[in-house]
Amino acid sequence: MTTRARLTLAAFPLAFLVIVLLAPALRLLLEGGQLSIWQPLQDPYLRWRLAWSFVQATVCCVIALGLGLPVAWVLARFDFTGRTLVLRALMLPFVVPTLVAAMGVLALLGPQGVLHAWGGPDLQGGPWLLIYGNLFFNLCLVVRTATEALGSVSASRVAAARTLGATPWRVFVRIEWPAIAPWLASSMCLVFLYCACGFGLALVLGGQEYATVEVEIYTLVAHELQLAQAASLALWMLTLTGLVALAYAVMERRLSAPVRADTITRRRPLGAHQWVSLWAALLVLALFCAAPLLAIVWRALTAGASAWTVLWDGATLAALWNSLRFTVLAVVLATALGLAHALAARRSLLLRTLVFLPFVVSPVMVAFGLLLLYPTWTASFGLLVCAYALLAYPFVAKSIAAGLDSMPAHLDQAARTLGATPWHVFWRVTLPLLRPALRRGMAFAAATAVGEFAVTLFLSRPEWATLTTLVYEYLGRPGATNRDAALVLSCLLMALALLAFVLIEWAAPVPTDRRVTSTRSDTAGTRVKDFFHA
Repeated sequence: MTTRARLTLAAFPLAFLVIVLLAPALRLLLEGGQLSIWQPLQDPYLRWRLAWSFVQATVCCVIALGLGLPVAWVLARFDFTGRTLVLRALMLPFVVPTLVAAMGVLALLGPQGVLHAWGGPDLQGGPWLLIYGNLFFNLCLVVRTATEALGSVSASRVAAARTLGATPWRVFVRIEWPAIAPWLASSMCLVFLYCACGFGLALVLGGQEYATVEVEIYTLVAHELQLAQAASLALWMLTLTGLVALAYAVMERRLSAPVRADTITRRRPLGAHQWVSLWAALLVLALFCAAPLLAIVWRALTAGASAWTVLWDGATLAALWNSLRFTVLAVVLATALGLAHALAARRSLLLRTLVFLPFVVSPVMVAFGLLLLYPTWTASFGLLVCAYALLAYPFVAKSIAAGLDSMPAHLDQAARTLGATPWHVFWRVTLPLLRPALRRGMAFAAATAVGEFAVTLFLSRPEWATLTTLVYEYLGRPGATNRDAALVLSCLLMALALLAFVLIEWAAPVPTDRRVTSTRSDTAGTRVKDFFHA
């Protein structure tokens, strides 16, 4: 692809980022008047918010790595019935809306939760609900990344070390760990970003004492109109999380190099200790990834038939229709933006880093900035769709970028040598090979749009209410009836997110190892030659 073509492709997503993200954020900063950059560090209260945001993100990274790496090693080395299903299900908690995840944590560990009803402790009021909620989201991400990394370890090097008398632990420390460390570092960057910049979980689970910076920015803007303080906090978060995003982009580019094909063959567990390891790994996944979802379903089913009548309420049907049409239109726009951004950023570290802007810029800041910058478009249908697409398209861009990194360069070269135009190469060679990555990115974009909460809380008006805002409204009303209605609506919202994910991504094959990818590439190369010789 020529430089001119890359610049043309980059113009579309970059203009979108400027109009929908950067300009509103800058407008809010200017509205706040003269900023005191050092105020968050001088004010003990704001300093605690900043410190806690990064401490809880670091704690979640450490726990996720400590739990996820052993689970990933078991999944990468053992072959058992249902392994493919487990690998697919690992991504389901990550696409569950944040508000549903918060409801699941409360249904499991809250004052009226399942664990408390069975004699367990009530964890509300401390930091553990928020940490558990972040682990619910991010443990699966670490496990999937580590499983893929362990699957790329050279079998010949491991066999040579074992032949020379190395113990399994020494083999892991000296051979496997250096090979997977960059992968784990990149996943830690993502986990840190999601935990530090999360809004929905922190709003519901953090409480007054353990709320994060994102919740504090929301409080300062929406309730106290302290725009200068909010802007100062947002600048600190943008700087610190931007550095993490840059580190992730650098490591992701390093990981795009081809890996060895002689991967370690998985085997059936042998002996009691290996079976115990397998069941312990599955138990960890069940406790941290499945338990909150099952708690929501259990609490909703035990609420009684009267609670389920909320599904036929007029407000629910209107919110369902809004969620569906916002999601469809946002996914279409996010797919176009993500595809253009990924193709333009194939050889640009700067563009790879810019795709994380929607993650590192506070969504509360963006939403309020949109209200200030485009007052005539406030709560309009088009503005909401653009805001949804803004938060969803990085998933598409990142997925396609990973697909482009793993694509052999000789395929494009062979097609061009046989007389194909750049457009012909893209349409008949590149796009078919990118279809699994595109489908996966669209699945995450759809799940993100279905459960979007932060921007909707600011921009939505009554006629544009979605299921997430409706759940939040029921949570804000007193009484067991409203709580049960929120649980039932959470089940509906969870079902929609999982349905969108399954319909788009579930049909995609799950590669068992790197040899599968290599075989697919060779077959594609043969198809290129056959097509252009025909």
